[in-house]
Amino acid sequence: MAATDGERNHKTGQLELSLDVPFPSPREAAIALGSLSPDREPRKGGISKHLAVTDSTLSVRWRADEARILRVSVTSFLDHLALVLETMEMFGPPAAQ
Repeated sequence: MAATDGERNHKTGQLELSLDVPFPSPREAAIALGSLSPDREPRKGGISKHLAVTDSTLSVRWRADEARILRVSVTSFLDHLALVLETMEMFGPPAAQ
């Protein structure tokens, strides 16, 4: 199950959201990172997104100036994540390297 944490940074005034998504293995987390990393935010300002993998957990951190921008970015990311998870499920566990 994914864990989330959201709040407003009182120093910068930006909204911040963190999402940790556990995977069965570090390899699957790395595959998800590789699949989701190329998607840059279409807006040049107002939002940033950082993805990282630690062990078998994919961590995503957003910072946004407005709730609406954050909502759109998170919704888009979750749609892409669902597609990645469905694809992984369809093809089974990754082959060992």
